[in-house]
Amino acid sequence: MSETDFFDKLLQNPSPVVADFWAQWCGPCRAIEPMLKKTGAEYAGRVDVWRVNADEHPDLLRQLHIYGIPTLISFRGDQEVARQTGVTSSDALRALFESALSGEKPQPAGLSLFDRLLRLSSGAAIVLLASTRGLDGFYLLLAAIGGLVMFSAIHDRCPVWQAIKAKLKKDRPAV
Repeated sequence: MSETDFFDKLLQNPSPVVADFWAQWCGPCRAIEPMLKKTGAEYAGRVDVWRVNADEHPDLLRQLHIYGIPTLISFRGDQEVARQTGVTSSDALRALFESALSGEKPQPAGLSLFDRLLRLSSGAAIVLLASTRGLDGFYLLLAAIGGLVMFSAIHDRCPVWQAIKAKLKKDRPAV
């Protein structure tokens, strides 16, 4: 199937589509399949699920810039709305289906409590290690890296960072 054939088929399809690019030999593809079937059944009649075998259509994957599988792409008409590569949570999968329905990109999910705690403790350990070595030269750089790792755990909840990010977005020239 060529890219043109794929997009023609999308345009002729009356419903939004979530396309699953997979392969038989792919362990993560098999792992996500039951969740995809369940979510597809929840959205039956509103969103169509297409399964595209990566081994049978390598040119299509190349043309769509798919570099890993499983890759799930939601389409509304012939427009790509959102993309997810790799095994994902059921909530992220639902967000992909919702994006196909609404035509809007899904909101990124925040970090889990475990991920936040892991980043905070890892960053703190790096800073502690660096501080025991004197915080000069390489160890000062190491402490800064540890601080960045800790900040990555809370950046989405930091009001100062949100204000800076909003200012940067506003000042960015339009493309």
